[in-house]
Amino acid sequence: MEWVEAIVKFVNDFMWDFFLLVLLCGTGIYFTVRLRLVQVTKFAASFKAVFSKIKLRGGAAGKGGMSSFQSLATAVAAQIGTGNLAGAATAIVMGGPGAIFWMWISAFLGMATIFAEATLAQKYRHVSEDGTVTGGPVYYIRAKFTGRFGKVLAACFSIFLILALGFMGNMVQSNSISSAFATAFGANKWVVGALLALVCGFVFIGGVRRIASLTEKIVPFMALVYIAGCVVVLAINARALPGAFGQIFVGAFAPGAIAGGAVGVAVQKAIRYGVARGLFSNEAGMGSTPHAHALAKVEHPCDQGLMAMMGVFIDTFVVLTLTALVIISSGLAGGGLDGINLTQAAFSSVLGGAGEIFIAVCLLFFAFSTIVGWYFFGEQNIRYLFGQRGVKVYAALVLVFVFLGSLLKVQLVWSMADMFNGLMVIPNCIGLLAMSGMVAKLYRDYRQNPLAARAGATQH
Repeated sequence: MEWVEAIVKFVNDFMWDFFLLVLLCGTGIYFTVRLRLVQVTKFAASFKAVFSKIKLRGGAAGKGGMSSFQSLATAVAAQIGTGNLAGAATAIVMGGPGAIFWMWISAFLGMATIFAEATLAQKYRHVSEDGTVTGGPVYYIRAKFTGRFGKVLAACFSIFLILALGFMGNMVQSNSISSAFATAFGANKWVVGALLALVCGFVFIGGVRRIASLTEKIVPFMALVYIAGCVVVLAINARALPGAFGQIFVGAFAPGAIAGGAVGVAVQKAIRYGVARGLFSNEAGMGSTPHAHALAKVEHPCDQGLMAMMGVFIDTFVVLTLTALVIISSGLAGGGLDGINLTQAAFSSVLGGAGEIFIAVCLLFFAFSTIVGWYFFGEQNIRYLFGQRGVKVYAALVLVFVFLGSLLKVQLVWSMADMFNGLMVIPNCIGLLAMSGMVAKLYRDYRQNPLAARAGATQH
């Protein structure tokens, strides 16, 4: 496996040391400016749109789509996963506490990016002859680039997404679940992987109806339980919180000034791992969550854009930040632990053995819901490339990768996920930037004459 690691490292170094940092942050800055700080000016509207529509028993989803909250819940199910628990730990180990600051920056800019993604996904969603609704970046890419270039770009995105999320990404999720259960309960990783694959298969068979029903119930519950657990730990560690924030801000610009795990970490590494893990967590710019937002039944495309922004905020500024503060305040970063094992150790430093169990159970819900969400995103692209005939083969392969992921070592799995995530970003951002005029037009109509805009959007 050494040659695989060498290839993956080479590609990641090339992409993440400069190119993707500029592309992701540049895209976020561009939409932030062009949409006039939409993540600030429409934050209250976004918050109200989300929390006024929470329903644990929404209408049944089907081929015609799902409710706006079900779409958001499916997107958030994919966003809030291993990246929030294990990813935060890996970012701190590899990039120092300052990586969290750069996660915040990338998430702030990403809120504008994901607004554009969700809005375009709604505008260009596809309705087949039998009434089945699908959507995602392939459709707004093809809408802008109608020739051979558009076909190739869309196909590249679909292939990268299937590999990044359906296969490699889901290996990360199962890897962290098996590792957490082995630490907390001494569980056999083979058994955990097999059981996880079995349950996932049951959900996959149920299609969009079962996926929407699952995510709208599990996402609010799992988020509240985990947030409550973090608040308890941080309340006990309250005296260490000022120092933890200090390490984040100092480490963002002068990581060498922090003792421990940040020694020898350059600012460039803090930025690299902050943005990379932030992307893996909130997925803004990747082009994954638009597949869920495209299915929402809303009056105007920008309605779902507002919902999507709050998904990034909850994922990074709430859940991921709480995890990072627990880890940094524990003082265990730099002690040789990494990934989910570091997160478990941080909680155990306060809660004892219950900390390991708490994280293992939370991770089971977080990562399982992410596997379901990512499977669904991949399935949309399988349909685009191969039609319905490819779905069963894809589902079987995902289950195999879920099982195999539970057995591999964590660093290689994370590195491969980073590589394919990065490859996804390129065609998606090309499509987003090329369609920025349409995003600006839709948003302008939405702000200036919302009733007329909604009336004109009913046939999008």
